[in-house]
Amino acid sequence: MIPDETIEQVRDSSDLVGLIGESVALKRTGSDYRGPCPFHGGTNRNFAVIPKKGRYYCFVCHESGDVFSWYMKRLGMDYPTAVREAARRTGIVIPERVERAGPDPHEPLYSAVAVAHDWFARQFLEQPEARTAREYVEGRDIPLDTAAMLGLGFAPVGKTFFKAMADLGIEEGILLQAGLAAQREDGSVIPRFRGRLLFPIHNLRGRVVGLGGRLLVPGEPKYLNSPETDIFHKGKQLYNLHQAKGAIRKEESVLLVEGYFDVIRLSLAGVEHVVAPLGTALTPEQATLLKRFAPAATILYDSDLPGLRATFRAGDELLRHAIRVRVATLPPGEDPDTLVRKGGTAALEGVLDDAIDLLERKIQMLERKGYFEGVEHRREALDRLLPTIRAAADPITRELYLSLTAERAGVSKDVLEQELAAAPRVRAGDGTAAPEADRGSAAAFPAPRPRGRRSPETQLLAAMLAAPELIARAREEVAPSLFEVPRLREVFEALLQDETSTGQLPERLSEEAAGAWSVLKEAVQENTQDVGTLYDRAAQILRARPHYREMDALTEPGEKKRMRAELRGRFPAADEWYEYQKAARRETRTAKRPRGV
Repeated sequence: MIPDETIEQVRDSSDLVGLIGESVALKRTGSDYRGPCPFHGGTNRNFAVIPKKGRYYCFVCHESGDVFSWYMKRLGMDYPTAVREAARRTGIVIPERVERAGPDPHEPLYSAVAVAHDWFARQFLEQPEARTAREYVEGRDIPLDTAAMLGLGFAPVGKTFFKAMADLGIEEGILLQAGLAAQREDGSVIPRFRGRLLFPIHNLRGRVVGLGGRLLVPGEPKYLNSPETDIFHKGKQLYNLHQAKGAIRKEESVLLVEGYFDVIRLSLAGVEHVVAPLGTALTPEQATLLKRFAPAATILYDSDLPGLRATFRAGDELLRHAIRVRVATLPPGEDPDTLVRKGGTAALEGVLDDAIDLLERKIQMLERKGYFEGVEHRREALDRLLPTIRAAADPITRELYLSLTAERAGVSKDVLEQELAAAPRVRAGDGTAAPEADRGSAAAFPAPRPRGRRSPETQLLAAMLAAPELIARAREEVAPSLFEVPRLREVFEALLQDETSTGQLPERLSEEAAGAWSVLKEAVQENTQDVGTLYDRAAQILRARPHYREMDALTEPGEKKRMRAELRGRFPAADEWYEYQKAARRETRTAKRPRGV
């Protein structure tokens, strides 16, 4: 395996213009180079090499890629060989690792996602069915050529996707493992993405590992990401980081926005150090990733209530990783995309220039609401500020926060320090149990612990209550019979029948189910986890649980091993759950065993 840092160094050091210029007659046009396309054999200068981005693109056949793609598509190399050849030309020595011999076992998944993405991108540009997607993109002031360069795609309705993949040699099992297909309870397999505009999601190496899909007609969920797979982990990756990492290092700061179009709009406007998390909450793993590239961050989320909550959750998570955090406030009703479309980069610069420190932003909001007037309100204000102070891992930031809060609230620093010492801080990125004030910043699936881990039924219901748009997915993906606790099954069925998604206590619930509903609703109010990931994992565990029990009943070791490998490929999150269950059972047996046995 070649280290990620080495791959980044090779890509950044490669002379793409010189490499392509060996076989294509390139001529400089502004900051780019143009020539005839070597892929479709054109004679006009429709093929562009863009040194600033380290990419090439044909405006006719829409072939695109980076230096590694050039070696793979033009010379038939596999990915590791392409990296090594590019390294040889740049004089970079690749350190050898001997931990594992042979090809990357995940290469079939990378290949499947890459092939599928290419096919989706062509559907977007060529198919009549994709006209709605093209009109939608153009309606957001993104020219089709630009959309094509960004790799936007379209997933048609129906099963033409399966036929195309079969013709290209991609088997159904690989599509399932790569998250490109989904299996219903009745065993039928359907494309995961249908009738959606698609955004490619890359890892740090620049390889497409997943897709994000936006629905173009009324329905839910509006946005749907690839599920967790062996190559795609939503909570560990950030949209556009593969392109933005150089600019982030140069700026020594990262700009964090919420959505795909926010990233695209700002990138097109020349703001290149911008990324977005692939869900509603920034995870500890994503914060760790950002810490590799920059010591500071500016959060530019929507200014409505959900956006503010997400801002402060993300800010606290970044502080736990010793990243300095500023908050930029958008005008009411605006997001970064609409702001730049209306006012250009000048409007954005004004917003970013007015950004203030995370804690100062909290204090500013509390002051406007009168929270520092009266003893009772000051106590509430401190309850809201202490989690952010507690999150600050950098000692200087923590000291400054203590001084500022003590001064503003009229409380001595000694008292505040005693209050902070009463509950330990969450350790950055380890996902262990957090104190009440900080709970919700831990990962959606914390490290296994002997007690207190919520069941998949509870996890699924909590996600559905927190995000009612998930109810439509649950109707299609989860059978009520998978719920083993009667009161929770009753709550689940009530949610499925609630067409209006009001969130109110349904009528005719039993007393036990009504009590479970109340407990779940209370938990949802405090929940700050990524509900999309929460739902995906819980649904996967529920679907997989009967299969794992069937496997446990097998007596032949070889058959059991074969079935375990198959289940691990289909249900990676459930396999983690299965290991936790086994460990818990062993711990229980050990606790009950008499001493000396």
